[in-house]
Amino acid sequence: MAWNQPGGGNKDPWNGKDPGADVEAFLNKLKGSLNRVFGGSGGESGPSSGESDPGMRGLALVVLLAVVAWALFDSVVLVDERERGVVMRFGKVERLMSPGPNFKWPRPIETVRKLNVTDVRSASDQVRLLTRDENIVQIDFGVQYLISDPERYMFGSRDPDDSLRQAAEGAIRDVIGGSTMDVILTGERARLAAEAQALLQTSLDEYRTGLQVTVLNISNARPPQEVRQAFDDAISAREDKERIESEARAYESKVIPEARGEAARIRAEAEGYRESTITRAKGSADRFALLLDEYRKAPEVTRRRLYLETMQTVLGTNRKVYAGDGGNVLYLPLNGTTPGASGGSTMPTLLPPVTGTTSVPSVERDVTRGARPDARPGRTSREENR
Repeated sequence: MAWNQPGGGNKDPWNGKDPGADVEAFLNKLKGSLNRVFGGSGGESGPSSGESDPGMRGLALVVLLAVVAWALFDSVVLVDERERGVVMRFGKVERLMSPGPNFKWPRPIETVRKLNVTDVRSASDQVRLLTRDENIVQIDFGVQYLISDPERYMFGSRDPDDSLRQAAEGAIRDVIGGSTMDVILTGERARLAAEAQALLQTSLDEYRTGLQVTVLNISNARPPQEVRQAFDDAISAREDKERIESEARAYESKVIPEARGEAARIRAEAEGYRESTITRAKGSADRFALLLDEYRKAPEVTRRRLYLETMQTVLGTNRKVYAGDGGNVLYLPLNGTTPGASGGSTMPTLLPPVTGTTSVPSVERDVTRGARPDARPGRTSREENR
């Protein structure tokens, strides 16, 4: 039978105790304890409460001093030279702390988060990209960066480091996608890395990551393994081309100076021949003018002198055959050498007598027609039979 049913008797599970009285007693005890701590009266606690007031006051003083000491200790913050401190007041960024001792309100009013702004962080990745000429290239790149703005690094984006990795891959794709395979594989990686670094820094500033890129390098650029052999053949052909071009330039640098020197020599010889020819012609013209003056003064003497000089020149440098009336043939000179040769003797030249002007060529007619004064005169019939 239930305890609260009629006739069941008074079977209270609280053993006859009133629950409200227990709660009231507990509150009274708590009130008395607070009064003793803060110097109040203990109420109904009796005379024993007065005896414990000095001890409770000392405990309260100790607790108060501990709280003050903790507040002072928590208000001083030492920031290392490599760090910067971000002060947040109730969760909102208030200011930045510079290196050295700094002061703040104790927690939970203000809290400080320190960030190392001189630590060089790095990120690297390997991606396959499509070039402008529709070739696939495998790129290994690495990025080194610093925290330039602690406030933006903490609150500008959700994950700045992950944003940097994604932005770096995007910048590499942009640069590689606008270049050809030959440019990427033939030593242009430094220029491409500089362009990618500029694009990456622009993206990080737009994302408000608070990061500063110091180095972006493309450590390796190679074709995929599936087509590696074909690209090796292409690289070998390119190296052969460069070698042949170098040899051609070396040959050019050797042949051109020689050709220029030969041309200069030929030009100098031509100029010398021109000067000598002009000088000889002028001398001949002057000689002819002088001879013409002498001929006008003494025509007969001049004709004879010209004839004798011409015959001396012709007969003195050639072998002569002389046939007499008796059928004897003489070869002059007798020793078979011509006058003027080494070791030869000079034989006397037998000149035919000049009888009249018929046997002497008409020098006057030749001179008036512009013939050379030293022209060979006409030969006799006996000389023509040689």
